[in-house]
Amino acid sequence: MIVATLESLARCVDGEVVGKAALEIRGAASLDKAGPQEIAFAVDDRNLRSLMSSPAGACFVGRAHRGLEILKGARPSLVFVDDPLDAFVAVLKQFRPQAARPSLGISSDAHVDPTAVIGPDCNIYAGAFVDAGAVIASRCDLYPGVYVGRNCRIDDDCVLHPNVVLYHDVVLGQRVIVHASAVVGADGFGYRFREGRFEKIPQLGWVEIHDDCEIGACSTIDRGMIGPTVIGAGTKLDNLVMIGHNCELGRHNAFASQVGLAGSVTTGDYVRCAGQVGIADHVHLGQGSTVGAKAGVHKSIPAGETHIGAPARPEKEEFRIMMATAKVPEMRKQLRELETRMNTLTQQLEQLTSTPLDHG
Repeated sequence: MIVATLESLARCVDGEVVGKAALEIRGAASLDKAGPQEIAFAVDDRNLRSLMSSPAGACFVGRAHRGLEILKGARPSLVFVDDPLDAFVAVLKQFRPQAARPSLGISSDAHVDPTAVIGPDCNIYAGAFVDAGAVIASRCDLYPGVYVGRNCRIDDDCVLHPNVVLYHDVVLGQRVIVHASAVVGADGFGYRFREGRFEKIPQLGWVEIHDDCEIGACSTIDRGMIGPTVIGAGTKLDNLVMIGHNCELGRHNAFASQVGLAGSVTTGDYVRCAGQVGIADHVHLGQGSTVGAKAGVHKSIPAGETHIGAPARPEKEEFRIMMATAKVPEMRKQLRELETRMNTLTQQLEQLTSTPLDHG
């Protein structure tokens, strides 16, 4: 077990200790789980308020928060740093060191076609299959069950986890991570309905995934019908994400689980989609736009806007609709009361108009 003093950990991250510098730290954990010999981190007001009662032995706090009144009653010792999360991750790696990447080479139980080109320092595990004409660059890891189709191109430092499938002609940039059971390059969902039956439209394009992308487990990215389906550099797709044919995503997009894009959707850079968002075909999401969870997007979203709801609308507009909708039960009650009063008044008026006047 790794044991370090709080002071020595603080030195590693250029931190300043306020509290028990000699405290022995034996691990790192989240603020609500950390014990008296563990260190945590706090980045927002809710976390900072929790320091009043947290059992953690120590906590990383941003220098910008120093001097706040709420910190005066903090139970843990505090370490002030520029970025609490960065510092926490650095310390967490010390307590949970990762195993070094092995150097296994090409397993005798893997199939590598004689025409495939494999670069130096690659690990190709038993049960992997590399088809004809594939080119794999340096330091790539292909785990058991991976299939790399004909003429695929995989650049340096890529990792394909177990049972990943790359259909033919898929292109991966550098440092791409594809998690277990993801499928890249399957046929797009393209059909014509003729003479009472669906007729398949040939899907003759390919897929390009640019540098530093990460594709979640069981996600699917369909090939283009004519040209490529493109995933821009730095984009992160969660598990169970569906990208339809001919979509072109910008750089540094982030899509949570169960997002689904129909064909030919395009996005700018830095677009975010929360879980279970569905996007209709040929829609464009502008640069820096955000789509809230479970939204149904049927038309393009301008750059920088946040849309929510189904159908998706600008955030403020949808909130007004939601607030109005919440008042509907009370409004119905009021309408029933008004209807009752109107009926009563109508009956009284009819009685008055039908009663003969007495001129006595």
